[in-house]
Amino acid sequence: MDSYPGGQPRMGFFTDTSVCIGCKACEVACKEWNGVPEDGLALTGMSYDNSVGLSADTWRHVAFIEQERPVTVPDGAADGSSGRPGSLRWLMSSDVCKHCTHAACLDVCPTGALMRTEFGTVVVQADVCNGCGYCIPACPYGVIDQREEDGRAFKCTMCYDRLGAGLEPACAKACPTDSIQFGPLDELRIRASARLADLHAAGEAGARLYGHDPSDGVGGDGAFFLLLDEPEVYGLPPDPVVTTRDLPSMWRHAGAAAAALGALAAASFAASALGERLGIGRLGAGGRR
Repeated sequence: MDSYPGGQPRMGFFTDTSVCIGCKACEVACKEWNGVPEDGLALTGMSYDNSVGLSADTWRHVAFIEQERPVTVPDGAADGSSGRPGSLRWLMSSDVCKHCTHAACLDVCPTGALMRTEFGTVVVQADVCNGCGYCIPACPYGVIDQREEDGRAFKCTMCYDRLGAGLEPACAKACPTDSIQFGPLDELRIRASARLADLHAAGEAGARLYGHDPSDGVGGDGAFFLLLDEPEVYGLPPDPVVTTRDLPSMWRHAGAAAAALGALAAASFAASALGERLGIGRLGAGGRR
């Protein structure tokens, strides 16, 4: 971010899943604004989830997680009970590209198709992508994907064109409950911490922030979440690490091994040449020197 003039703050998403109602307005707005192709309307058997996960044709994905859990009823309720075991809870969350601080997709892209923008977001330039697919396994979240038609990679751009015009991303604009909040990342982290404290005070002990910590394995996410359960419940890795983290040490070890092999080969060649000069190793027809 320091390389961009003007002191532009890093922008990001804070998704508060505790107020998501699963309306899918974010999915529709994303597709309409960015011209993302339709990816199927068939029922999947996963509650009301028809898109299953993020892909080249789904840049916003609303997950529906159905949980059977006891629900406490306050004292004095009409049924006079203290709880109804087996009650259903829906966890809904709008997932998106995390726009990592340490983005492995950027590290492995050979053409420069993936770039860091002045807003701190990570964008794929479709006209530069050659479809090599290196970025696909590099992403620790499994976000970026290729289209079958031509093999090029696509993912959320955080509506880069809208940001340049001073507008918020289409998904945040369309969200009716402010579950998706957009703004300077530092401000969003403060807001998220306050919201988490409110939920804990209200008795929601399972609430937690995910992807907000700059000291985590990806340096913090540009799109982070407030979850009501473990990350795995939402299909998120519990402890993501940038997949290119060990590349520098791997190259150092490979370089050291190559240097050692080169030195060994040079020493062997020198010894062989010296032996030839001294006549060592030459045998006559009878096996004598």
